Amino acid sequence: MTDMAPMDGVPAPGRLPASPGAGAAPPPEVPGGPGRPATESVSRRREILYFALRGKKVPIATGVLLVFFAIGIVGPILRPGDPNAFVGPLAAPPSAEYWFGTTSFGQDVFAQFSHGLVATFMVGLLGGSVAALIGMVVGFVAGYRGGIIDEVLNMLTNVVLVIPTLALLIVITAYLQARGLFLEAAFIGLTSWPWAARAIRAQTFSLNAREFVDLARISGVSSLRVIFREIAPNMSSYLFMTFILLFGGAILIAASLDFIGLGPTEGTSLGLMMYNAVAWSALQLGMWWWFIPPGIAITAIVGALYVMNVGLDEIFNPRLRES
Repeated sequence: MTDMAPMDGVPAPGRLPASPGAGAAPPPEVPGGPGRPATESVSRRREILYFALRGKKVPIATGVLLVFFAIGIVGPILRPGDPNAFVGPLAAPPSAEYWFGTTSFGQDVFAQFSHGLVATFMVGLLGGSVAALIGMVVGFVAGYRGGIIDEVLNMLTNVVLVIPTLALLIVITAYLQARGLFLEAAFIGLTSWPWAARAIRAQTFSLNAREFVDLARISGVSSLRVIFREIAPNMSSYLFMTFILLFGGAILIAASLDFIGLGPTEGTSLGLMMYNAVAWSALQLGMWWWFIPPGIAITAIVGALYVMNVGLDEIFNPRLRES
């Protein structure tokens, strides 16, 4: 993700207007009056929508994600029950009855694929959310408070940042006899937040020196209110793009763990499909329908998320908008 200067969604106020004395004439009305902030907000939303629809990156990436999301929703309805059940002939190629063929044991590949998409989106959403939450808390507090608190949190971030995440997850999951989707997502989130925390901390440092933050601080507003009412809304687009990257990163890490056999011990996922295909020599047997669909899905989903991130960066950052 390219560096993006903080963008002010709300105009920074200048100084407080002086109260009119007794008998003083009321101040003249400003054109637009009280409705001007709402008008500016609507205008900004229209501007963002215009650039989002004019560019190709965001609509294409959104379309790709919606296609796989729809398969993940409709597929389990069309193929209910256990996706690992033995329901058909062995190693059958794609047909009208079995759209993606069957495995060496007669399992429906399309049923595994559609259920695996649900697991993939879930681990990305949960892992990305945990990492984003920790990253925002650490980044906001360190950037706003500064001083010794910033030094301690920055040191903690640097320690976690240099830990080889995948190697640590391999060691942890290897010692767990029962592994679930939520546990995998939690481990991914707890090890993926440091870079997000550093990025949010840098943006918070920049916004912390703005006049509207000083004004809120002088007026006696609590630190939490300043962070979540003044600072966070002015970097909401940056936070959203950070979450997109964490979402895609969580999917990649989960697929890597699943591919080496350290994924959930129950259920199925796209990574586990590829692991089973390799373990049972699908490539050597010419059973391309077993490993190609999950590989294409992982590549397309993660690629679409990164393309969406680039497209949103061009939309929210005027310096990167295409002329």
